[in-house]
Amino acid sequence: MNSADSITVTLEGAPDSDQAELEAVTLQLRTALLELEVDRVELIRSWDAPHGAKPGEVIALGALAVTLSPIALRGVLRLLEVWIVGRPVRKVRVVVGDDSIELEQASPLDQRRLVDAFVETHLLNLRLQQKGESDVKPVTGNRPVSETEDASSDH
Repeated sequence: MNSADSITVTLEGAPDSDQAELEAVTLQLRTALLELEVDRVELIRSWDAPHGAKPGEVIALGALAVTLSPIALRGVLRLLEVWIVGRPVRKVRVVVGDDSIELEQASPLDQRRLVDAFVETHLLNLRLQQKGESDVKPVTGNRPVSETEDASSDH
C-alpha cells in the first residue's frame, strides 16, 4: 500500500435480503467508514453475481471503494468485525492489492485472530516489497498458531 491507497469492501447479503435493503446497509457502512481516518469512501455500482454463485441464486451485493493510509487498515477491519453483527449481511470481503479477507458472523475471538493475521501478513508483504526483495515470495495463508498447536508440532 502506498501512502494512500484504495481497498474494496464488498457486502454479500443474507439469503433473505434484497438489493434495496443491501443498498441501504451499504450507505450506512459508508457513513460509519467516513467517521474513521480514511480519505474517501465511494459507492461501486455492480449487478454482477459473485464468483461461485449457483445458477438461479440471486445474491444482493453492495460495494465500496475506500481510500486510506496503511495505518488505517486495522481500524477499518475492526469496524467491519463489529459492524457485520446483526445486519442482513452474510459476508464482507475486503481486497487490498493482491490480498483479501472475508469476514463472516463468527465469534469475536475468531474474527480478531483472522483480522490480526491478515494485517500482519499484509504489512510483512509490504515491507518485503519496499525493501526490493522481489525474489521473496509473498506470505499467504498465515494464521495465528496457539501454543498447544506449536507444541504438538514438535512431536
